[in-house]
Amino acid sequence: MSQLALPLKLQDHAVFESFWPTGNEALVAFLSAIAATGDGPGGWLWGAAASGKTHLLQAVCEHPGDRAVFLPLRDFVDVGPGILEGLASRQFICLDDVDVVAGDADWELGLFNLYNQVSDADGVLVVSASATPRACNFALADLASRFSRLPAFHVHALDEDELISALQLRARHRGLDLPVETANFLLTRMKRDMASLYAMLDKLDTEALKAKRRLTVPFVKKVLEETV
Repeated sequence: MSQLALPLKLQDHAVFESFWPTGNEALVAFLSAIAATGDGPGGWLWGAAASGKTHLLQAVCEHPGDRAVFLPLRDFVDVGPGILEGLASRQFICLDDVDVVAGDADWELGLFNLYNQVSDADGVLVVSASATPRACNFALADLASRFSRLPAFHVHALDEDELISALQLRARHRGLDLPVETANFLLTRMKRDMASLYAMLDKLDTEALKAKRRLTVPFVKKVLEETV
């Protein structure tokens, strides 16, 4: 999708269909409705790292295509708030890790102005952070107040069984069969954040196609050993 001048690309796995919803059913339904209709001011997603916030923001952007923009603030802190200019021309604006700029006066003013511009244009602003707006320690009280108007959802992290189900869902989305024992093996050998696990599934997909092999534990062990 074209995104102003931002050199960003959505991950192909980041769609609602590949997000394991257990514990977050109401949130997924809420965001799916927003992406489909464009109704409502947006929402505030908060929770621990690797809980799926980025996946959901990108899923919101995937449906409306070039009417949406996804901006991971963690990657653009040093660029400065000027990057926010013009974003309100899109109907959907999704800002990831907004709390990383809390306490920076210039960034906070830029976010405050963006919020007002999106509101005036009847746009949709979906934001993620590690905590609620009031707990993010924004120095600009009016910014915290504005963000607090957005419906807030706590993104619940997956337990071990749910992680396995999420991995299997992702694998099916790629046309792969991931047996439970292989998924368990991956969880014992890798970091348990979904970004790392999804990246490894992508690699396993490529290697399995080349070798014409199934995702058995011995095959996955061999790929992991060659990756290190």
